[in-house]
Amino acid sequence: MIIENGLVFRDTGQFEKDTIYIENGRIAETAQGERLDAAGLYIVPGLIDIHLHGCAGFDVCDGTPEVLKGMAEFQLQNGITAFCPATMALPLPELEGVLENVRKTEYTGGAAILGINLEGTFLAPGKAGAQKKENLCPPDLALFQKLQESAGGKIRLLTIAPELPGAMEFIGGIKETVRIALGHTGADYDIAASAFQRGVSHVTHLFNAMEPMGHRRPGVPGAALDAEHVMVELIGDGEHIHPAMVKAVFKMFGEDRIILISDSMRACGMPEGEYTLGGQQVQVKGKKALLADGTIAGSVCHLMDMVRSVVQMGIPLGSAVKCASYNPAKALGVLAERGSLSAGSVADMVLLDKDLNIRYIIQEGRVTTCE
Repeated sequence: MIIENGLVFRDTGQFEKDTIYIENGRIAETAQGERLDAAGLYIVPGLIDIHLHGCAGFDVCDGTPEVLKGMAEFQLQNGITAFCPATMALPLPELEGVLENVRKTEYTGGAAILGINLEGTFLAPGKAGAQKKENLCPPDLALFQKLQESAGGKIRLLTIAPELPGAMEFIGGIKETVRIALGHTGADYDIAASAFQRGVSHVTHLFNAMEPMGHRRPGVPGAALDAEHVMVELIGDGEHIHPAMVKAVFKMFGEDRIILISDSMRACGMPEGEYTLGGQQVQVKGKKALLADGTIAGSVCHLMDMVRSVVQMGIPLGSAVKCASYNPAKALGVLAERGSLSAGSVADMVLLDKDLNIRYIIQEGRVTTCE
């Protein structure tokens, strides 16, 4: 397959008019076959969402193969070609069942599942957010190994509050096997900085469920800014973080260190009304999903919506795309396969018009959706 005349995303975050060749499901140096005229269209890598709980009425914590299939299909329809479903704080037997479901479920179409984001386990009760406090656990290496066995080694990302007793030893024990994020934490600058020095390389939804960044107490955001190896997740719907602060994050951290996420829950793609998240009732109205006490309970926007949202805030399209494709692939260690339009990469891509409407979705070299 040959895609001609499009504005092709480069790993630098820039676009240039070029031709893309696809052979055997991968981007190639040359190819034969059908031609697609992409004149006037942006060609971007398939987006990768490494932090979402649900969508289209489904939640990964429902723990059934049908849920994973429904989530994967919805993601692909919206230009997200790969994702990591994120767990909530659940009773341990239920959590093990959720992990086992991901391990056992064979690929059934839709976006590829790259692994599991274990968010809701080792968190600070005072910063639990929409997570159920009674289901939180202290950091425990034996427990993590048990959960990883249930997942068949598919836990790729884990969130921890570093101020918890035993957290630093826990970080040292798992840092070679899983990417560790700070989040749902009351940690100050010094504790966060120590965690980053010990091997933490990620921040879960920057600014949300952590102490604010102040001029005398810079907290996790300030420590992350100083630790140049750390990448930060950002929810760009304009509800979790004010648009002015979204722009400030791009100025502070730069496009190379930001990962756009959706943090979506099951109401994403659904009408307003009542839903659940982690066993708690959630009221959805407009772009807001709230618990009864007013706590934000995830988002109702998918990752392509997040890209459009931050572009409307003034972030360049190339920067937004990089933060939603190249950077998450880099964070997960799959950049050789995904997140780029370089030769050798899996031929996952999305063709967008000038208004960022999806015109074509190509997965592994196959046109799966078109105008």
